[in-house]
Amino acid sequence: MTAELVTDVLVIGSGIGGLYFALNMAEKAHVTIITKKESSTSNTNWAQGGIAATVDKNDSSELHIADTLDAGAGLCNKEMVEIMVKEGPLHIRRLIELGVNFTTSNDDELDLGQEGGHSRKRIVHAKDLTGQEVEHALLNRVNSHPNITLLEHHFAVELLTEHHLHIKTNDITCYGAYALDTQNRQLKKIRAKVTMVASGGIGHVYLHTTNPDIATGDGVAMAYRAGAVIANMEFVQFHPTSLYHPKAKSFLISEAVRGFGGILRRKDGEAFMQQYDPRENLAPRDIVARAIDSEMKKTGDECVFLDVTHLDADEVRNHFPNIYETCLEYGIDMTKEMIPVVPAAHYSCGGIQTDDKGRTSIERLYACGESSCTGVHGANRLASNSLLEALVFAWRSYWHIQSVIGSIENNQPFPDWDDSGTVNPEEWILVSHNKKEAQQVMSDYVGIVRSDLRLERALRRIEFLKEETEAYYKRTKITTQILELRNIIKIAGLVIQSAIKRRESRGLHYTTDYPQKDDRHFLSDTTLRSF
Repeated sequence: MTAELVTDVLVIGSGIGGLYFALNMAEKAHVTIITKKESSTSNTNWAQGGIAATVDKNDSSELHIADTLDAGAGLCNKEMVEIMVKEGPLHIRRLIELGVNFTTSNDDELDLGQEGGHSRKRIVHAKDLTGQEVEHALLNRVNSHPNITLLEHHFAVELLTEHHLHIKTNDITCYGAYALDTQNRQLKKIRAKVTMVASGGIGHVYLHTTNPDIATGDGVAMAYRAGAVIANMEFVQFHPTSLYHPKAKSFLISEAVRGFGGILRRKDGEAFMQQYDPRENLAPRDIVARAIDSEMKKTGDECVFLDVTHLDADEVRNHFPNIYETCLEYGIDMTKEMIPVVPAAHYSCGGIQTDDKGRTSIERLYACGESSCTGVHGANRLASNSLLEALVFAWRSYWHIQSVIGSIENNQPFPDWDDSGTVNPEEWILVSHNKKEAQQVMSDYVGIVRSDLRLERALRRIEFLKEETEAYYKRTKITTQILELRNIIKIAGLVIQSAIKRRESRGLHYTTDYPQKDDRHFLSDTTLRSF
C-alpha cells in the first residue's frame, strides 16, 4: 500500500534554491521539502567561492552583465542575465537578514573577492566556505518554520502527471511526485498544487567530479521522462583545479585562489596560461580547463600545479582556511609547496528549461538552481553566478506562485505505485558495474575535448547500458542505487545527444571536428523532449 501525503507546495531538493524558495513560499502556503540524503547534503554546501553581486561603488550592473555575456560565448539570454544581475544585491541583503555571516573587511564592509572572468571584485563570500554558511543559515530557518515539513531520505522517483492516469496529452500537468522513503523502504505518493525541482546537478555522470555523491541528475532525468523540455545539456563545466591526490575525492581548489594571485605552473615550475589567454590565470573556466588539458596531453603529466607560495603565508591561511587544512591533511602545505590539480566535472549550464518565473513546459512544475536552464549561463557559467541565479529565480518563482496558488485545486486522485511482479535486487554487481562503465564512457569520450567519433562511440555504449538497466529496473524493487544508475544513464544520453546536435565549438563544448563557433546555424539553445 502506497502512503499518501497532501501538501500545497512540494520542493524536491534542499540546496540554496529549494530552501530559499521554501522559506518565501511558506509565508503563503504549506511547503513539504523532500531530499534524498541529509538536508545539508547539496552542491550548495560544497560551494567555496561565493556569490557574485554588484554591491561595490567601483562596480556596476552593466559591467557584471558584460562579464556574464562574455563568458557565455554568445548564448546567454540577455534579458535573464539583466534580471539576475540587477535583482541580485537585494537577495544578498536578504541572506544577511536571514543570518548569513559573510566575511567583512576592517571597515565592516563586505569583503569582495575576484574570480576568473570578472572585471571587478564582486564575490561576496564567507571565507572559503560560503555555501556551507548559507546552507546552515537557511536550514536553521527552515527547521524552525511551522509551515514547512522537511523529509530527509526521501528519493523522488517520478513526477505525477496524466501519464499515470493513462491519459495521452501534449498539455502535461504535474500533480506532485512518487517518492521512496529509503529508511523505511516505503513508497509515498505526494500530491501538491505546485512542484519545484531543485535537486541539483549532474556531476556524478562523470568519473571525477567536485560534486557530492547526491549529484546524479535526478530532477532533470525525472522531468525529461515526464515530457519537460530540456536545454543545453552539452555545456558541462569542468572546474580547472580540483586537488589531484590518490586519497582525495576531487576536492575543489576554489577559483578564488587564482583570483587571490595563484599561478598555474607545469611540473618544472614554468607558468603557462599566458600562452592561452591574455587574462592568464584569471581567464574563464572553459579556457583554463582546456589549457590544463592541453598541457597534460603535451607533457604526459597527470596533473599541473597551482602555486601560491609567493604570497604572504598568513594571508593565504586566513583567506582559505578550509583549503589550507584539507591540503595539509594530504601532506601538502600550500604556503610552502605547489598544489597538484586537475580538471573535474563541476557544473551543468543545461537543465530543465524555464522562463523568468521558473516555469517549465509542464504546467505547475517549476525548476530552479542547477536543475534548471534559465539561459543566464549560456555556453559557459561565469564563476559564482550559480548561487546568485538560484536565489533570484527561486524568489521570482515564489512571487509568481503566491498570486495564483489560491485558485489551484489539489484533489486529483492517483493510483498507488505498482511494483507487482518485481523481486528484491540480488545482483548488486550489475548496478555498480554499469554505473562505473557509464561514468568511464562519459569521462573518456564526452569530456573537455570531444569529436564525432568519440560521441558516436559513447552513444552506442550508453544505449546498451540503458537497455540493460531498464530491463533490470522493471523486474526489480526500486532502491536508491537503481534509481541513481537509471538517472545517470539518462543524463549521459542527454549530454551526448545534445553534443552531437551542436556541430560547432562554443564555450564548454569543444569538438575537434568543428573547432570554430558557427553563429549562423548554432546561435540558439539545444533542446530535447521525450515526446
